[in-house]
Amino acid sequence: MKKFMDKDFLLSTETAKILYHEHAAKMPIIDYHCHVSPKEIFEDKHFKNISELWLSGDHYKWRIMRSNGIDEYYITGSAPDREKFQKFAEALPKAIGNPMYHWCHLELKKYFGYNGILNGETAEEVWNLCENKLRNEKLGVRDIIEKSGVKFIGTTDDPIDSLEWHKKIAEDESFKTTVAPSFRPDKALNIDKPGWTEYIEKLSEVSETKISDFASLKAVLKSRMDYFNEHGCKASDHGLDHMVYEDFSEPELDFIIKKGLEHKEVSKKEASMLKTALLVFCAGEYVRLGWVMQIHYNCLRNPNTEMFSKIGPDTGFDCIGPENGSTALARLLDRLNSEKSLPKTVLYSLDPSDNAFLDTLIGSFQGTEVPGKLQHGSAWWFNDNKQGMRDQLISLANLSMLGNFIGMLTDSRSFLSYTRHEYFRRILCSLIGEWVENGEYPNDLSTLGKIVEDISYNNAARYFGLEEKQ
Repeated sequence: MKKFMDKDFLLSTETAKILYHEHAAKMPIIDYHCHVSPKEIFEDKHFKNISELWLSGDHYKWRIMRSNGIDEYYITGSAPDREKFQKFAEALPKAIGNPMYHWCHLELKKYFGYNGILNGETAEEVWNLCENKLRNEKLGVRDIIEKSGVKFIGTTDDPIDSLEWHKKIAEDESFKTTVAPSFRPDKALNIDKPGWTEYIEKLSEVSETKISDFASLKAVLKSRMDYFNEHGCKASDHGLDHMVYEDFSEPELDFIIKKGLEHKEVSKKEASMLKTALLVFCAGEYVRLGWVMQIHYNCLRNPNTEMFSKIGPDTGFDCIGPENGSTALARLLDRLNSEKSLPKTVLYSLDPSDNAFLDTLIGSFQGTEVPGKLQHGSAWWFNDNKQGMRDQLISLANLSMLGNFIGMLTDSRSFLSYTRHEYFRRILCSLIGEWVENGEYPNDLSTLGKIVEDISYNNAARYFGLEEKQ
């Protein structure tokens, strides 16, 4: 029996061990899509305790606690931090097979030197160990980033953001990690959601341009993209509940925008027309700027309306979406390709049944700008578990070219989540090792090592055009 989480954790073959320890483990990290706070990076935030570091804002852990019947008072409520941590520690042992069990122990081991098992009985020991390290040793946000070997962080930012903290980080020569904004214009597209009119007013104010029609909306978004580009932006991100494609004309778009600005209800078709038009426009601008376009879709947001009304969005109540957007996505890519406005694009579906579709779709639109111009992004959100990652990797290998894959990202609000890159790399090496030792690929360690190093780091560095801070 293997020891729990030893140095060869998840590495099932000798080939896997060589690939991980001699190649994957030594590579730095490019975390090209996440939700950490640039303000906390600049200020080098130091956390008071493990509860503040772990449980504040982490909806993955909140779902574990809710699944154990824990009252919301101990999750997002006002319970003392020590009591919140105790409740989580008591719930964690039941999460066998859940990636959270592995992630938590990887984080405790890497950042706090704890090699034991977290449960209700050891919670006091772990609490005191973490509190001591957080208080007396160098373990602020910047220390965590440096200890993790992170070279680049791509945050997620609204077009109205001033990028104040990105500017300050860039001016700080003592901090070597590049922190770049990513352009996330969802609120401008979501005319069918509450608050769109108020958001457009804010966008007008920030840009000092009155938005009254499609032309003025495009002009404002273009100006904000140029502003983001000046501050190092390498990518955009579109979080769509479901994929849309609807033919449109500019007079129709002007009419739809006018309705939205007057607080009149727009139909589903009208909303799809505006979203399609803005995706087409933005994609063309991304080509001009040399940005990567990311599209996340198939998420059903806030199905629990009672909890949404109580504590709001992004609190752990979303789920995999039911709508199949295959035809819409294919039509969008076809239009962009025909108009020579298809940027480097990373596609993520929250529905794992879309794996084969995405892997065959990207093969229909590859270009010569960079190997793997279109990418099937890493297993996202509910799929970034051991089986989900293996399924995504196997599908990508079967139907596309795994050697050009740009690898893992955290998509997290937690600074300790960089261990997810280690988790991914161990799973990658294990899978490749199995193929080699089954006689399905030559035992050519030079070629295999390069493939692993490329997927871990080099491919993403080339794809995003990254330069390290000197």
